[in-house]
Amino acid sequence: MKRSILFLALFAGLSITQVYAKENSSQLAPQKSSALPAHLTTRLEWREFPQLSYNNDDLDGQSRSAILRVAADETGTVTQVKVQESTGNKKLDEVLVKATKQAKVKPYQQDGNLISTIGYQTFNLDYKEANAATECIYHFDSANWLKQQANKSAPFHYIQQPALSVGRDALKGKDRLVRINFKVDKQGDVSKVKIKKGSGIYALDAQVMQAISNAKIDVPTKLWFFKKSNLKDEIVFKFDECSTH
Repeated sequence: MKRSILFLALFAGLSITQVYAKENSSQLAPQKSSALPAHLTTRLEWREFPQLSYNNDDLDGQSRSAILRVAADETGTVTQVKVQESTGNKKLDEVLVKATKQAKVKPYQQDGNLISTIGYQTFNLDYKEANAATECIYHFDSANWLKQQANKSAPFHYIQQPALSVGRDALKGKDRLVRINFKVDKQGDVSKVKIKKGSGIYALDAQVMQAISNAKIDVPTKLWFFKKSNLKDEIVFKFDECSTH
């Protein structure tokens, strides 16, 4: 009888310990890992987007584009940049490479581990005519953000409007729609950003993805169970409707 009581006590203690350990293991921060193979992607997510500095003289009289191959370690630090498709101007290529090396990639997370990333970034550099009218600018006026601003019911709230600044030329002469899916954890951090419906312009989709990736979101407690919330939003860019600031 004593042996049975002792066994039950030990079993109960072990069970409580296992439950406690399981609950706390889910709260552990992601660990950096250089042992896992790099995450390969065609759409890089940026924590700090490359800050470009150029003018019409650098473009040598025409709009230009380029594609860079970017490698970043598990902390998001850019470790290597190669020109995959050149602008046709070596000096301008060097400007893009330098800016990209100083930027910060959003680390990719896999099974609680942060791993290195290899991906591609497209840059479209528009030549501005000297007599061009004041440029129209589109901001992050998504369906959810507009509901939030109008005090209408919305499934989630942005802590502040995500940073986005898109020129009219980026729409290539027509209206564009971007639908996006993403996950948010209990701290309001965004991950797993995916384009559900693209605009047809890679650079525009990439800017929207970056804006979402860097956003902070307030999700109602009722949405939380045992996994991250799956959320969605969309932005309609009207070619004939934009602000001038």
